[in-house]
Amino acid sequence: MHRIQGMTKGLVRARELEALEKRLRAHPVVAILGARQVGKTTLARQLVARRAGATHFFDAERAEDATTLAQPELALRGL
Repeated sequence: MHRIQGMTKGLVRARELEALEKRLRAHPVVAILGARQVGKTTLARQLVARRAGATHFFDAERAEDATTLAQPELALRGL
């Protein structure tokens, strides 16, 4: 495992997932923002795998999702 500020990457990821779970309990839509190639999509996929029920994520790197998000009120209407 890679060390990040004295912690293992797995422990950091667990904290990130717990923080996202907490935010999703309070808000129906949560954005994961950050620089390219830092693991945002991986984090989103791990979160979806942990959750029960319907969950959806958009990846702005995918052309189809970027097009959908050009009109976010339409993209989020059915969620």
